[in-house]
Amino acid sequence: MTAAAITRVVGALAEAVGMRDAQLNELVRVGERALLAEVLRVRGDEATLQVFEDTNGVPLDAAVTRVGSPLSVDLGPGLLGAVLDGVGRPLHALAADTGDFIAPGTVATTLDPSRRFAFRATRRVGERVSAGDVLGTVEERGGFEHRIMVPPTRAGVVRALDSGEFGPMDAIGELDDGTLLQLSQRWAVRRPRPAAGRIPSDRPFLTGQRVFDLLFPVAEGGTVAVPGGFGTGKTVIEQSLAKFGEADVIVYVGCGERGNEMAEVLHEFGALVDPRTGRPLMERTVLVVNTSNMPVAAREASTYLGLTIAEYFRDMGYRTAVMADSLSRWAEALREIGSRLQEMPGEEGYPMYLASRTAKLHERAGCVRCLGAPERRGSVTLVAAVSPPGGDFSEPVTQACLRVAGALWALDPELAHQRQFPAVDATTSYSLYAPSMERWFGAQVSPRWSETRASIVALLQRDTELREIASVVGQEALADADRLLLAAASFVRESVLGQSAFDANDACSPPEKTFRLARASVDVFDRGKEALDRGALFADLEIDAARRALAALRDSPPGDVTACAEELAKRIAALAPPGPT
Repeated sequence: MTAAAITRVVGALAEAVGMRDAQLNELVRVGERALLAEVLRVRGDEATLQVFEDTNGVPLDAAVTRVGSPLSVDLGPGLLGAVLDGVGRPLHALAADTGDFIAPGTVATTLDPSRRFAFRATRRVGERVSAGDVLGTVEERGGFEHRIMVPPTRAGVVRALDSGEFGPMDAIGELDDGTLLQLSQRWAVRRPRPAAGRIPSDRPFLTGQRVFDLLFPVAEGGTVAVPGGFGTGKTVIEQSLAKFGEADVIVYVGCGERGNEMAEVLHEFGALVDPRTGRPLMERTVLVVNTSNMPVAAREASTYLGLTIAEYFRDMGYRTAVMADSLSRWAEALREIGSRLQEMPGEEGYPMYLASRTAKLHERAGCVRCLGAPERRGSVTLVAAVSPPGGDFSEPVTQACLRVAGALWALDPELAHQRQFPAVDATTSYSLYAPSMERWFGAQVSPRWSETRASIVALLQRDTELREIASVVGQEALADADRLLLAAASFVRESVLGQSAFDANDACSPPEKTFRLARASVDVFDRGKEALDRGALFADLEIDAARRALAALRDSPPGDVTACAEELAKRIAALAPPGPT
C-alpha cells in the first residue's frame, strides 16, 4: 500500500499527490473516515479521485491509502432478497450501524459472513475442473438452487472439496495450484463476466402486459428503452415487469430516483407475492438503491453493480432481468463528473463518450452459452427507463439509448392523463425483435398470432388517421365502415392495450388470454364489416353487447376464461341481423 495526500477537493472529485503507481479505476480510502473512492485519471505523480461518499469535512493533506483493486462485489449465496446501495453495501447493515442516514466511511460487506449455508458438492477430489464448472449447490430461500461455480479466471485439479455448512467467505475446497474455493467469488463491477459464446434468442421475455407481448415483444436477452416524462408510469411498468415478467431472477436498480419513490418501491416489493410460487417476490429479487440525495458518483456505479449481479445468476443458467430506473440519472452523473474533470462537453453538456458508454452498458445484456459444465444457457434482459426533460425524445440520452436498444416502449403523457396503463404510444413504439419472435408465438400460442398482430397494427394505423378526420367533421359524418373501424379500435385500446395494475385478474395477461382478446377485437371488425357489406347499417350492429362481453373476458378470473370466451364468440356471431341479399 502506498500512502498519498489530498491536494484539492471539488464536490465528489478530489486530487492527490504521491499516486505515481496508481492504476485507473483502482479503489482508495481517503482521510480519517476512510471514504471510498476510485482513481479516474493519473498524470505523473498526481491522480484524480472519484469519491463515492460525501466529501464534506475532508481537509487538505488528508491521507490516501490504496486498496489495490477496482470496485468489486462479492457474489454468492445471500444475494437474493438483498437491498444494496450503489457500491454494494447492504442497507440493513448500514442502518444498524449508523441509523437512518448513512455515515461517510461506513464499511459493510455485501454478503453477511455470519450466515451459514448447506453446500452439497457434486464434484470429487482429483477431477479436473475449468472456469465456470459447477462444483455443487446451495439451496436458498424458496427452494432456489444456487449453483457454486469455479471462478471464471480459474481452472485446475480439485485437491479438496467438502460438503457441509459454510459461510460465504469460508473455504470449501482447494485446487492443485493452491487456489482456495469459496461459496462466493469477487468480481469487478465494470468488467463484463465472460461467457462461452453468445447465441441468438429464440423465445420472448414474456411481460404479462398485452401491449408489449403482442405489439412490441422483446427477446429473452434483449434490450428495451422506456422513455417517458414525469408521471407517465415508468416505475409502475418496471414494478409490473418485476412481478410478472418471465425471469428467474430480477435485479431492480433505482438509479438517482427520488428517495420517497424508492421508499415506496422497497415497501411494495416487500409485500409483493410471486404469482408463480406464492412466496414473497423478494426471494428472487435483488434491489440496488441509490437515491437522488446520495453521492452522485455512486449513482454511476450502481448500474454496473446491478448488471454484474445479473450476469452472475446468468452464468448459473438462469434467466435474469435488469430493471434500470433510470438511465437519465446515470447519464447526469456522467455529465457532472465530466464537467468537474473539465472534459470537452458534447450536446447539452453530456460527455462526448455518452453514446459509447451507453452502448457498452447495453452490450452486457444478451443470451449466452455459459462457461463450464454442465452445459447451460442463461440470459440478461435489460429494461431501461429514460426520463427525458419535458418528454422530449430528441434529447441526447434518449437518442443514445435508441441507437442500441432493440425495442422502444414510448410512453405518452396524454394517455397517462387519460388513465390508460401502460401509457404506450403505439404509433411511436417499435420492436426489432417482433419478426423473430413470431415463430415462438405461432408454435406456443396460436398459428394465427402473426396474422392477428398484423390486423391489430393495421386497425390502429387507420384509427389514427380517422380520428384526425372525425375531430374536424364529427363521427356521425363518417361512413358506416369507418365508424365500425373506430369502434373496433376503441375495443383494442380498452381491452387489449390497456390493463389495470390493481385488478388481480387483469394485472397479468398470459399470451393465450392476450391472443383471445386481440383475435376477438379483430373478429368484431370482420363480422361487422360482413354485415355492412350485406346492407346492414352501423346502428343495427350490437356493438355495445360485444364490448361488454369483451370486457368480461378481460376481467375474468382464470377459471372463467373459457365460459367468457364462449359468450363473447356468441356475441360476435350475433353482432348484426342478416341484411338484404
